[in-house]
Amino acid sequence: MIRGLVTLLVFQGLGEVIARALSLPLPGPVVGLCLLLAALHLRGRVDPDLDLVASGFCTHLGLLFVPAAVGVVMFLPELREHGLIVGAILAISVVLAMAAAALVLRAVRGPRSRASRPSP
Repeated sequence: MIRGLVTLLVFQGLGEVIARALSLPLPGPVVGLCLLLAALHLRGRVDPDLDLVASGFCTHLGLLFVPAAVGVVMFLPELREHGLIVGAILAISVVLAMAAAALVLRAVRGPRSRASRPSP
């Protein structure tokens, strides 16, 4: 388990160094996560220790939303004033994110002929 945690921290640190050295507009942990994804893809498998740590983080992922909820409560007066606009922007961003995911999936899967598609 320690080995998996160290792996995550090394990639996060490497991402921080690269993001700051290249003045990237991305946070270091995001760069590190992309590097980890590339390393896992090249390796072709996930180390059991890394899998254990990642699974543990995923089970407690909801705790990361607590600070966001506190922030919403702190800015409740502003949210009441601009709630309709914020709601519309959130709805539009969800639709755009879903459309982007669909386009990426279509690009990754490539064109498929009608003959290879199962009939309804």
